[in-house]
Amino acid sequence: MTLDAISDACRPHGLMVMGASNGRVLVGCDAGFWPVFAASAEYGDGHPNPLDRWSKRIVGALAGTFGATARYPSDGPPYAPFIAWAMDTGRFFQSPVGMMVHDTAGMMISIRGALIFDTNPEFPPPLATSPCGTCAKPCLAACPVGALSDTPPYDVPACKAFLETDAGADCMTRGCKVRRACPLSQSFDRPDAQSHFHMKAFHPT
Repeated sequence: MTLDAISDACRPHGLMVMGASNGRVLVGCDAGFWPVFAASAEYGDGHPNPLDRWSKRIVGALAGTFGATARYPSDGPPYAPFIAWAMDTGRFFQSPVGMMVHDTAGMMISIRGALIFDTNPEFPPPLATSPCGTCAKPCLAACPVGALSDTPPYDVPACKAFLETDAGADCMTRGCKVRRACPLSQSFDRPDAQSHFHMKAFHPT
């Protein structure tokens, strides 16, 4: 088992290896994910939680292929410590506004599951520094209502109240402006339709 083999198996499903450490491989959406998911039975069947159900089918099959156990962010409580697992990989970092940033996906992070191995395969060493260290940090000024800034915590009520307004329609349809401001997010180029899907899950209307 190698990370390259797992990456190759993930790719047809619009997934990628987002990080690995301590016998865990985190699998998440890559830039080509949305057309794959949008064509799936789960997306079109009208039942609740289509992405979680799709993730369990696909990541579960990947776990079977590689002899791993699958864990999912949606399972709980108790919930598996996915944020701590992500930070352990050395490919995720805390951004200036507090949310995680990934070395290639930027703030467009959607971890769909983890493959847990009984053995501890040799994984690449973590990165030495956060990509935010050399960034102009446009995320700090991107939120129209200051719900996300360099002063924690995240003001969820202010964010959701703004999404109810006409001015908030851009965030609802194209995704959080803070996430979009990140240069790595822009190069990752997640489709607006996918961001809209996630925003509807965050703030159903």
